[in-house]
Amino acid sequence: MLDKLVIANRGEIALRILRACKELGIKTVAVHSTADRDLKHVLLADESVCIGPARGIDSYLNIPRIISAAEITGAVAIHPGYGFLSENADFAEQVERSGFIFVGPKAETIRLMGDKVSAINAMKKAGVPCVPGSDGPLDDDETKNKSFAKRIGYPVIIKASGGGGGRGMRVVRSEKELTEAIAMTRAEAKSCFNNDMVYMEKYLENPRHIEVQVLADGQGGAIHLGERDCSMQRRHQKVVEEAPAPGITEEMRKYIGERCTRACLEINYRGAGTFEFLYENGEFYFIEMNTRIQVEHPVTEMVTGVDLIKEQLRIAAGQPLSFSQKDIQIRGHAVECRINAEDPERFLPCPGTITRFHSPGGMGIRWESHIYTGYTVPPYYDSMIGKLIAYGENRDVAISRMRNALSEMIIDGIKTNIPLQQDIMADENFQKGGANIHYLEKKLGLQ
Repeated sequence: MLDKLVIANRGEIALRILRACKELGIKTVAVHSTADRDLKHVLLADESVCIGPARGIDSYLNIPRIISAAEITGAVAIHPGYGFLSENADFAEQVERSGFIFVGPKAETIRLMGDKVSAINAMKKAGVPCVPGSDGPLDDDETKNKSFAKRIGYPVIIKASGGGGGRGMRVVRSEKELTEAIAMTRAEAKSCFNNDMVYMEKYLENPRHIEVQVLADGQGGAIHLGERDCSMQRRHQKVVEEAPAPGITEEMRKYIGERCTRACLEINYRGAGTFEFLYENGEFYFIEMNTRIQVEHPVTEMVTGVDLIKEQLRIAAGQPLSFSQKDIQIRGHAVECRINAEDPERFLPCPGTITRFHSPGGMGIRWESHIYTGYTVPPYYDSMIGKLIAYGENRDVAISRMRNALSEMIIDGIKTNIPLQQDIMADENFQKGGANIHYLEKKLGLQ
């Protein structure tokens, strides 16, 4: 097992990694910005190193400082968590060139799956179902582009190859809009991602967002751990996640899961990863792969009993998978609500000091967070301050427990989105299951 590990992240995921390390007997080094010296995992780690000022670009995105922290503390590995540098191929490459273990895939795999055009081509080769599209980047040939769109069928969507987070995408509903939309998306892609490559796909009107969790050891072993439904979204940001996905049968799970594990073997994947799909009319359409641990990983852990972070660490240490596919059983149901420090009506971030905090409890309740009474939520980072997970023997029980837990939670001193989450849990269409990715925005009047 790894001897000492640098946790190159902050907040709840850093604390989650620290807890897994403690269970495995791995010493921990918490790197932190000046704004985060009082974070819980920093106080609990074996060692801590300040790597710069509050802004992420000066600290959590500063590759030389993170690697230097590993050098001066004698660490052997670096875990990137999610966000920040977790899917940065240059970071993974520099970590391993410097003699450390990167807890995640190899740099070439991150590059392959980080570029959406190359990712789609790799998935098609591996037999993973994809959205009908241009099968490659678009050039300036208007006639050819119009021919693509006609073959695919309107509406189509123009996407930036290096995009993400809802940026670099435009829906086109008629031929007269096409050329301008391609030019605008290309300009936005160049500005946001320094990569002006764009491609075209069929635009699905009312899909759900279904994703499949995988683990692969890079030694010929790969398994899937079922699917999650992440369709409750606002401005392309997930708000509620659950596992398993309502309406997905065991046969469907096996069908898509086997294709994802086969793809892992084809690209020699190593670590935890997630295949994201749009799902409509009984069909799965691959959209991207996240080559890291996901925010919503706890719902999969709850229904499978597998500790995904510990598996990441074992794989990074060179160990084969602890489980085979036949060991994975989906039991019960889990729902996760992201708790954000934000105004529940205007959705603006709400940093500040937490004057009173009480976490909920009871059967099947799990709270993943770094906050405490007296903690000051800084304005420099993502507004998520915790994840509330409820597990039950079925979906109705999980939702009922979540409603109780949300009513018990107290976070004073700042505004949070708890009222929004309570509204979602009480929503009849959410309770029925199977709502599409546009449902929440329509409910909130954002569409």
